[in-house]
Amino acid sequence: MTRRGHGWAVTVMALALTTAACARLFGYDAHYTPTPHHVVDAMLRFGAVGKADVLYDLGSGDGRIVITAARDLGARGVGIEINPWLAARSAQLAEQAGVADRVRFIRQDLLETDLSPATVVTLYLSDALNARLRPKLLRELRPGTRIVSHEHDMGDWRPDRQIEVEVRGTQRPIYLWVVPAGPNPRQ
Repeated sequence: MTRRGHGWAVTVMALALTTAACARLFGYDAHYTPTPHHVVDAMLRFGAVGKADVLYDLGSGDGRIVITAARDLGARGVGIEINPWLAARSAQLAEQAGVADRVRFIRQDLLETDLSPATVVTLYLSDALNARLRPKLLRELRPGTRIVSHEHDMGDWRPDRQIEVEVRGTQRPIYLWVVPAGPNPRQ
């Protein structure tokens, strides 16, 4: 391995260990796995994200969903990331992409975050964490807010729509829920 390759490998390993430690510390069963760029594009199209939207990405990792929504679609965005390194890196990447004025990244527990400003919420977490989030989503989000999740569902809350995308030769689901009006018995 070259000296350069070794440095890159050490950085990736440190990031993986830090992310795993943060996830365990807060009792989450999700870890940092970057969403492939073509899946980001599919999620944003499927969620009909546009200029009028405020997108919240829960567990935003390197910020690619928030940054893409701002850069390509004109949306405003907020990334919620518990890992301090990833939150800081996301802010750097937003600056490099020229969208720092339309996005922000908050280092915070996603279960503690006020989600009420969101018009779209994106997720790539886990089935268990999505299930834990469901009551919060239904309590805090306004009717009509779209929730888009890559690969993980919300238990018995059936999605309004679902599509499939190919990821490394395997079909993976993208789910879309629209927060209903009025009291919701699925909480």
